[in-house]
Amino acid sequence: MDDNKVIICRCEDITLHDVRGAIEDGYDSWDKLKRYLRIGMGPCGGKTCRLLVLRELSAIKGKPLSALYLRENVIRPPLRSIPFKALEKEAHL
Repeated sequence: MDDNKVIICRCEDITLHDVRGAIEDGYDSWDKLKRYLRIGMGPCGGKTCRLLVLRELSAIKGKPLSALYLRENVIRPPLRSIPFKALEKEAHL
């Protein structure tokens, strides 16, 4: 299968080829890949792509997945949209 066609992060349209290339260029952690590729920064917050990326890192770097799960990897829930009327009500108080 062509790595250019395998989508890893649907939110940011990142392919397996992009991830592998970034890892080869030295982006060897979730946080580094996130900053470089914006992977995991879409509406899902990395819920669909994070494990796929960590598995790829594990395979390429030869580290167990457990070594890649660090507390410093912060996962924040996505923001929820609110109707403008709610903001309008607050502005008039």
